[in-house]
Amino acid sequence: MEVKLSKKDEDKVKNISDEFLKKIKVRNAKAIVGGSGAKGTWLSETKEIDIFVKFNYSHKDKDLSKLLERELKKKFKRITRIHGSRDYFRINYRGFNFEVIPILNISNVKQAKNITDISPFHVKWVKNNIKGLANEIRLAKLFCKANKLYGAESYIRGFSGYALEILVIHYGSFKNLVRKASKWKVKQVIDPKKYHKDALKELNIAKIQAPLILIDPVQAERNVTAALSLEKFDKFKELSKKYLKNFSDKFFEIVEFDVKKLKGNLVLLKITPLRGKRDVVGAKLLKCFNFIKKNLEEFKVVKSDWEWDKEAIFWFILREKKLSKYKKHYGPLFEQKKHLKAFKNKWKKYSIKKEGIKTYVMLPREHKELKDFVKNLIKGEDIKKRVKTIKLEK
Repeated sequence: MEVKLSKKDEDKVKNISDEFLKKIKVRNAKAIVGGSGAKGTWLSETKEIDIFVKFNYSHKDKDLSKLLERELKKKFKRITRIHGSRDYFRINYRGFNFEVIPILNISNVKQAKNITDISPFHVKWVKNNIKGLANEIRLAKLFCKANKLYGAESYIRGFSGYALEILVIHYGSFKNLVRKASKWKVKQVIDPKKYHKDALKELNIAKIQAPLILIDPVQAERNVTAALSLEKFDKFKELSKKYLKNFSDKFFEIVEFDVKKLKGNLVLLKITPLRGKRDVVGAKLLKCFNFIKKNLEEFKVVKSDWEWDKEAIFWFILREKKLSKYKKHYGPLFEQKKHLKAFKNKWKKYSIKKEGIKTYVMLPREHKELKDFVKNLIKGEDIKKRVKTIKLEK
């Protein structure tokens, strides 16, 4: 399978990027295309382009974000400031989202004052080592994207584009990557530049908490997959095994969410997220989703997931539509006499029961019907503080 970009798409991205770069004239700085756009590894449907504005190293103690913002406001009517370890800017221009990132122009990674300062070194390493593997890298990215494994953000905890670029280059092809990945063990170490004799002993403990330790070829002390969760690691392994048994294009198909395909006792929630940095907003949505899912456990959650573009959708398929009239509310252990006395005083209207060494009371439920339960649940502060609006659709 090939995921080549058409000449038309390549020319369009290049022309719009060049046009955008000409608008950015910042004193003592130079604007360049970064990320997958600079490496030639972006996917055709990608509408985001990274622009790095490299300030002279003499500006290392200055507020680069403030300097850049002042100049951007002269050229663009609408810019969005995104807060991070060093603030950057999002500008919509001719149908593309440009992320404009201020960085220092450094000659070696040890001069970096922020992780973003090292980004041009990532671009350089990939370009120097890609050797005709651009299509293989796009395959890896599409494979992960189609299976919800693409992105190192905290609400995804999958593989970043840079991680996949390193892995494909290291193994030589996408197929070799999945062959090796199908046999990965937890705490697998991949060190393309062979910086370490024993990375698990030499690296800071915080760097080796992830199930995969992928040493950055331009920064020996960094694990590129530090954000990868065990769940996504296992899923990538299993999908790799399945793909090796059946080289089907279906593994690369991004299936659009269709509520009509959801069968059963369904709860569907539509959410308008808060504004802000995508990683932060996504983390809040994930917390909301997990909070709702946990509270629906008594209805027996069969299947659940969430989607997010401009709006978010949470959906849950449940076994039960109605709960019992009463629920167990557990108290202290029977032997904890002081706590037991307080528990009895609090619930003196109810009979104290015993279950093994535990005590409990049977309390009447305020909301037994599923839809009533959900409507009440989403009114709570735990939800309202993390989203702009939330509505029960079904």
